[in-house]
Amino acid sequence: MTVHFIGAGPGAADLITVRGQRVLARAQVCLYAGSLVPADLLATCPPDARLVDTAELTLDEIVAAMVEAHRDGHDVARLCSGDPAVFSAVAEQTRRLDAAGVPYEIVPGVPSYAAAAATLRRELTVPTVGQTVILTRTQARSTPMPPGETLAELGRSRATLVLHLAVARTRQIAGELVEHYGSDCPVAVVANASRPDEVVLRGTLADIADQVEAHGIRRTAVIIVGAALAADSFPDSYLYSPGRDRSAKRPTGSAE
Repeated sequence: MTVHFIGAGPGAADLITVRGQRVLARAQVCLYAGSLVPADLLATCPPDARLVDTAELTLDEIVAAMVEAHRDGHDVARLCSGDPAVFSAVAEQTRRLDAAGVPYEIVPGVPSYAAAAATLRRELTVPTVGQTVILTRTQARSTPMPPGETLAELGRSRATLVLHLAVARTRQIAGELVEHYGSDCPVAVVANASRPDEVVLRGTLADIADQVEAHGIRRTAVIIVGAALAADSFPDSYLYSPGRDRSAKRPTGSAE
C-alpha cells in the first residue's frame, strides 16, 4: 500500500487535480490539516474512510499514523494545502517514510500563488518587465532562513516576489523592500485565495501595510510584489509574433 501526498489546492474544493481526486476517492485513510483543507473536499473520501485531522499533531505522530495505516494494508491520502513542492513539510515526512520502508508518491496541486495570480487576473512573467518569480517567506518564530536568502539579498533582483507565511510582518517586509523596488512598487495581498471568504488588497509598498492591518489579515495569505502587477505598456512576446520564423522544424517533443 502507498502513502499519497496530494496537493489539495489553495482552498476551493474543485481546484484539486483529477488525479488527486481519484486517489482521494479510494484511500481508506486520509490525513489532513483541518485549519487549511476545506471540509467539502473531505466529502470525496470513501464513506468508511478514517479521517485524521493533523492540525494539532506532531510530525512524529503524523508519520506514525501513516506507518500504522500502511501496516494495516491501507492506502493513505495525505492532503497538503496548495502544492506539495512548496512550504508543505513533505520533505521531512518522506524522509521518515524512507527510513520506515513505506512507499509513497506525490500528486501535484494548484499552489496558492497561482490562485492568487488568477484572482488578480495577472501574469507574473511579463515580457521586458519581469521574467523571474521568486517564492520565499520570512523568518519570525519559524525555521531560520538559509544564508543568502534574506529579503535584502533577494530584493536586489527586482524580480516578481511572492511571499508565503509572511502577511503578519507586512509592514517590516515593505520597509525592507522599498530600497530595491521603490515605494510606488505595486503590491497585492490575497488572503484565502479561491475561497468564499477571499480578500484581495491592491496597493504599493508605501500603503499595503496599512491596508493589511485595517482588514485584520494575519494568516493564510500571499504577498506579491513587482512591476508585473501593473504592467500594461509592454511588447507582445516573440512566441506569437508574425516576425518569428516558423519555417524551421522544431525538435520532436518541443514546446511551441
